Amino acid sequence: MKIADLNQYSRQINVVVKVISKTDVREVVTRTDETKHKVCEALVADDTGAIYLTLWDEAVDKVQEDQVLAVRNAYMNTFKGSMRMNIGRYGSYEVLEEAPFAGVNLDNNLSAKQVGYDSPPRGGGSFGGRGGYGGQGYGRDRRY
Repeated sequence: MKIADLNQYSRQINVVVKVISKTDVREVVTRTDETKHKVCEALVADDTGAIYLTLWDEAVDKVQEDQVLAVRNAYMNTFKGSMRMNIGRYGSYEVLEEAPFAGVNLDNNLSAKQVGYDSPPRGGGSFGGRGGYGGQGYGRDRRY
């Protein structure tokens, strides 16, 4: 598989990429159990295109610029309308000695293209008025 073949619904991605650059590391707290995690994004590319790969915790320190990675069982998601590749808990990566391609294509950056969100919009959004699916909301908006 190549980067140009990916779309926002791609799953079980197996691809070889070169790490071009990494963003600054930031710390996030999960909503479920409030644990802290390190996260950053690496711009990765092959000869067909580029995309941001989200790195978590120990991968933040292990993955370095100019490395070649064989990414296995990754998946795509969208963040603020931009596609991102994620390794996730069921995926993995391996550092390779060299890339199976001569150069990288940074002009076709899939993360730079705006895409629709994965899930349909939710109803409601306010405490008054009608909810999104015909519900009554929480406030009074009836006319008597």
